[in-house]
Formats: sequence, C-alpha cells, structure tokens
Amino acid sequence: MNHARLSSVAAVLFLSSLCLSMAADSDGFIRIAPDQVTFKGTPAFSQAVLYGDPTKPGIYVVRVKFGPGVHTNPHTHSQDRFVTVIKGLWCMGVGDKVDEKALIPMTVGSFAVHPARAPHYDGACDEETIVQIMGMGPVDTVPLDSKAERTSLWKTPKAPN
Repeated sequence: MNHARLSSVAAVLFLSSLCLSMAADSDGFIRIAPDQVTFKGTPAFSQAVLYGDPTKPGIYVVRVKFGPGVHTNPHTHSQDRFVTVIKGLWCMGVGDKVDEKALIPMTVGSFAVHPARAPHYDGACDEETIVQIMGMGPVDTVPLDSKAERTSLWKTPKAPN
C-alpha cells in the first residue's frame, strides 16, 4: 500500500472516530450541525466523514468539498456510491478520459449514482462545491492512470446556464 493511500486511510479512520464521538448521544442518535463538519485536506479537495468508515464493512456517509474548477481525474470505485449535491454546481462526466464538452452540470439537490467499476470524473464547475456521498464499505477508489494526480483543474469550467 503506497504512502498516499495509507495517509488517506488514517485520515478517514481518525475523522470517523472524531465525528461519531462528538455527535452521538446516549440513545445512539447522531446530530451534526453544518458548522460542526470539519473538512480535512486542502482548499482544492477535502473530505469530512459524517458516519461510518469507507474502509470497513457497513454504510458510510462522507462530504467532499471541491474548490472552484477542481475535478477528480478518471477513476472507478469498487462499490456503488450515491451522491447528492448540497452546495454549488457539480460537473460530472463518464468515461476513461476527461471530456469537458460532455460534462453534465448538476445543481443543488441533484442526485447521481456512481455504479461500481464505472469510469468517471467529477468536480466543481466554477464555484466551490460540496457533495454528500453514501455507500457500503469497504470501498476503494482506483485511478485509471496511476501516474496522474488525484485532482486537476478544468481548462474551461462550465458555468450555470
């Protein structure tokens, strides 16, 4: 397992325990206000684990924040993932190569499913964007080009119509 993958796993585990311990009450209910969501990463790409652990069996809920114009490079996931846009305008594309002409802009409240092993890329169109992702762990994210950076900038971000 490479250093970046180990760092990601450690961050997910730490965030999972932090979120659950600070938000769970004695009856097992979890309440997390928006100002309690702590994203870890960089201004370009960060994540907050709200529930569960994507590296272990069971359901998980994460939020991913993309800086303006930041997108993931083509990748797949080992499990289905269910995505809801909660802030900004999210651009989603399918396939093994980034094609900005084929991007589908999705507004707040939009929902998408990333089927297991389906190549895709996605990210913020031209403004900061947050998506909430649910799925069953364990899940792996597999880049199609192992030498490519995890994220890039769109050449020409798609603005809302």
